[in-house]
Amino acid sequence: MFRLNIELMKIRNTVEYSGEMILMRDAAQKRLVKDFETNNKLINLKDKIVFYAGPAKKPKNSPVGAIGPTTSERMDKYLEFLFKNGVLGTVGKGKRSELAIELCKKYRRVYFVTPSGSAAALSKCIIKHDVLLFPDLQTEAIQKIQVKDFPLYVAIDIFGNSIF
Repeated sequence: MFRLNIELMKIRNTVEYSGEMILMRDAAQKRLVKDFETNNKLINLKDKIVFYAGPAKKPKNSPVGAIGPTTSERMDKYLEFLFKNGVLGTVGKGKRSELAIELCKKYRRVYFVTPSGSAAALSKCIIKHDVLLFPDLQTEAIQKIQVKDFPLYVAIDIFGNSIF
């Protein structure tokens, strides 16, 4: 496992990432922000990669079911919160808003895309899975996964350069 050096990544770079990712979608992010504003409590997001996904039902002898990226642009309203709290980058599919591009520049963070339409293949890269928060949200709970050789493609770099 290695720590991503996002400072060296440019758009169109690819990497096979091995390490930890935090799974979050909009419902979980909304609740996380609200809980933070109310209780000032937060899970550790420092140096994390947030993957916008929710795994399908787990088959026997596998940590998760099929898992593919979800559309990222609708997550943009939570992006500054994530970056302020130490997230290094996000993973999803599709273009991001101008706000997201500016936030990547401001916080020197990256946005990765990963192949959509290949959820079964991506699930083979996951070696461990745990639910961290909001289990009542089921597949949209905040979850932690350990991945090996997970394919990532830099779509927005720390300078705000974008493939879109």
